[in-house]
Amino acid sequence: MQPRNMSMSGVVDLAAVKAASEAKAKAEQARAQRQSGDAGAAPASPLVIEVTEETFESDVLQRSAEVPVVISFWADQAEQSKQLNTVLTRLAGQYRGRFVLATADVYANQLLFQQFGVQGVPAVFAVLAGQAMPLFQGAAPEPQIAEVLDQLIAVAEQRFGIVGPEVDAQAVPEAEPEPPRLPTAQELALSAGHDALDAGDLGGAIQAYKNVLADEPANIEAKLGLAQAELLNRVQGADPAAVRAAAAERPTDVQAQLAAADLDLVGGHVEDAFSRLVDTVRRTFGDDRDTARLRLLDLFEVIGPDDPRVTAARAALARVLF
Repeated sequence: MQPRNMSMSGVVDLAAVKAASEAKAKAEQARAQRQSGDAGAAPASPLVIEVTEETFESDVLQRSAEVPVVISFWADQAEQSKQLNTVLTRLAGQYRGRFVLATADVYANQLLFQQFGVQGVPAVFAVLAGQAMPLFQGAAPEPQIAEVLDQLIAVAEQRFGIVGPEVDAQAVPEAEPEPPRLPTAQELALSAGHDALDAGDLGGAIQAYKNVLADEPANIEAKLGLAQAELLNRVQGADPAAVRAAAAERPTDVQAQLAAADLDLVGGHVEDAFSRLVDTVRRTFGDDRDTARLRLLDLFEVIGPDDPRVTAARAALARVLF
C-alpha cells in the first residue's frame, strides 16, 4: 500500500492520554527548558527503541508530547517487516531527532497489536500528543516513506507545536546490516532441481522436484519444474516423424496421441497439443479417457495456469467431460 497523506482521520484512540492543547503547552515548556539550559546535561534519548507493553506509556505516550513517535510493528517470521525496520532506522539517523522510531514485536505485544487494530505486518503508525494515526501498511519505497515522514513532522509542528530536538549526527546509531539469510532445505532442493534441468540431467531434476513436493505439495515452482522435466524426459530420443505418423494412423490409440501431444508442446505448438488431447478425451472412455485427461492437466502445468491458452483448453475439456 502506498503511504498516505497526513490527516487526523483514522486516528486510533489511545485513551485520550494527551489533548492537543496540553501537548502543545508541554512542547513549548520543554523547548524553553532546552534553550535556557534547565534540561541539564542528560544525554539525548535514543532515536530507535524497542517498545513493549510495559514501556509504552513512558517511551511512546509521554514522549509523543515532545517529538513524533513512529511505531513499526514487525515479526521475526515476516522478512519484509525486518527490512522495513532497517530502512526506518536509517531514516531516523538522517532526520537527527525530528522523530523517534519505536519498533514493536507483535508476538510479544499482543495487547498493542490489538489496540492499534493491526491487520498484518509490516504496519507503521505515528503517535502525536498521545494519539495514533496509521501511516502505511506493507512495504514502500524509501523516498515515499521519507515523504510521509516530512508530512508527519509538518503536522506535528503546525497542529501541536511539537518539534523534536535536533541530535548531533555523531550520536545517531547506524542501522546494523541484516545478516545474510541462509537458504532453507526446500530452497536448496529447488535450486538443485533447476541446476539439474539446465544441465540436462532430467532424472536428477525429476527427483529433486519430487523431494520438494513431498514436503510442500503446493509449491508452484516445483510443480512447474517437474512437469517440464518429465515432458523433456518423455520426448528424449523420440523420432518425430514416426510419432506423428503413428498418431495419424491410430486416432483412438491413447499412447500414440500422448506422444504426439508431447512433441507438439515441445515444438511450441501449444494449441495443437491441447486440442489433440481434448479430442482424445472425447473419443475415449474409462481408463483411456482418464489417462488422456491427466496428461492434459500435466501439460497445463508446463504452460502455467494463467496462460489464456490453458484457460481456453480447460473450458473445452469441461464441455467434453460434462
